[in-house]
Amino acid sequence: MNTKYAQIALLIATLFAGSAAALAQSMPASSSAKPTVIDAAVTDNRYQLYEGEVVKIDKKTRTITFKNKEGESKFVAGPDITNFAQIKKGDRVSVNYELAVAIELIKTKSDGVRSKVETNTVTKSKADEKPSQTITNKTTIIADIVEVNREKKLVSVKGPSGKITTVTVKNPALMADINVGEQVKVIYFDAMAASITTPTKK
Repeated sequence: MNTKYAQIALLIATLFAGSAAALAQSMPASSSAKPTVIDAAVTDNRYQLYEGEVVKIDKKTRTITFKNKEGESKFVAGPDITNFAQIKKGDRVSVNYELAVAIELIKTKSDGVRSKVETNTVTKSKADEKPSQTITNKTTIIADIVEVNREKKLVSVKGPSGKITTVTVKNPALMADINVGEQVKVIYFDAMAASITTPTKK
């Protein structure tokens, strides 16, 4: 098994065997009046990391062999995968990654308080379903706008760590109503999903 497929197998093992967790860290929220969102810009990207077919199942060792046009790989299902019996030869293995970033402009004066909140959740399939698991991470940052360059469509923001980041605003209409001293909310969302499914009969 080559290194690439060893990494894919490790990824599947991590997704299927990982325990559910929810972590949250937060800093003090702004005490100013409730902010009004005037607009938002969203980017969303989805990538398929692996797709293959289950070609062999060794029930004694709980080893699954799956392959695609690039070769074969093996994955040993640990005891945490209680729905191992649901996996059948010919099933499809799929691993996907999704990244989304949303930027909301908040019409409120900064009081100097910036915040960062991180959450992590794990969703697993039921015992009578084929194995699947999704791990999602969400980070919400409230940052101060420290510089606005309308000519170059650039906005510089300072996050809770004090680091200044400059971003390009694709929609010029968003530039008309933002000013230094106001705040921006940035939401980062990413998810990793692995699943084994029965292919649809043609």
